[in-house]
Amino acid sequence: MNKEKAALLSIISNSTLIIFKFIAAISICSVSVMSEAIHSSMDLLASLIAFFSIKKSSMAEDEGHPFGHGKYENVSGFVEAILILFAAFLIIYEALKKLFLGSHIESVGAGLVVMFISAFINFIISTILMKISKKTNSIALEADAFHLLTDVATALGVFLGLVLVKFTGISIIDPIAAILVACLIIKTSIDLIKKSLKDLVDSKLSDEDIEKIVGIINSHGDITGYHRLRTRQCGEHKQIDIHLKINRNFSLIEAHDLCSEIETEIKVSIPKSYVLIHAEPSYK
Repeated sequence: MNKEKAALLSIISNSTLIIFKFIAAISICSVSVMSEAIHSSMDLLASLIAFFSIKKSSMAEDEGHPFGHGKYENVSGFVEAILILFAAFLIIYEALKKLFLGSHIESVGAGLVVMFISAFINFIISTILMKISKKTNSIALEADAFHLLTDVATALGVFLGLVLVKFTGISIIDPIAAILVACLIIKTSIDLIKKSLKDLVDSKLSDEDIEKIVGIINSHGDITGYHRLRTRQCGEHKQIDIHLKINRNFSLIEAHDLCSEIETEIKVSIPKSYVLIHAEPSYK
C-alpha cells in the first residue's frame, strides 16, 4: 500500500466512525462521546489535508520548486496538529459547560459499543499508517497515525468513563473523562507541532544520519577533511550538502569519481536523499 492509499484509508475510517459517534453521543446525551465525535471530525479534516499534501509532495521538481514539493507534508503535519489542538479546547469548553450546568446520560450501552469499536478500528488503521510512514519517511502519515493512536487512548478513556457511570450512576464522571481526554490530545498536538516545525525551520538530520555520513567520509583515505556539512529534511527526502577536501594531486576526473562514489554510498545508507558535494583541494 502506498502513501496515498493509506491516507485514503484513514479518511474512510474516520468518516465512518464520526457518523456512529455522533449518533451515539446524541442518543445517550454523553459529552465524552460527543468529545470523541468532535475529535474524529478534526481528524477527518486532518486526514483530508494529509491526503492532498501527500499527492502534492509526490510531484516532481519543477521550475518553481527546484527542490521538489516535500515541504507540503511538513506544512500538513503542522496544520493537523493545530486542528487537533483546537479540537481539544473545544472539548474542554463543552465538558466544562456540562460540569457546571449539570448533565444526565440516558443510557451508556450504545456509547460503550461505539467506543470499543472505535478503539479497535483506529488501532488497526494507525498501525498500518505508522508502518507506511516509517517506510516512506512521511511526516503527514506519521501525524495521521499519531492522531489515530490518540483516538485509541481517548476512546478507551471514554469507554472506561462510561463503565464507571453505568455502575456508579455518577454522571459527573462523563465530563471529567472528556477533560482528561482533551488533556491527552493537547499533549499529542504539542508534540506534533514541535516535530513539524523542526523540519519547517530546516533543522539538521538526526545524529544517527550524521554519523552515517561522517563514517562514509572517513572510510575514504583520500579525503583529508570536510566542512560545511549541512542537512535538512524536506518531506520524505533528506538533503545533504558537504564540502570535501580531496588529495590535491587528484585529477578532475579522479576527484569527480571519488565524489560520485561517496554520493552513492550516502544514498544507499540514507534512502531518498539528495546529496551535493563540493570538492576542494587539500594542502595537507
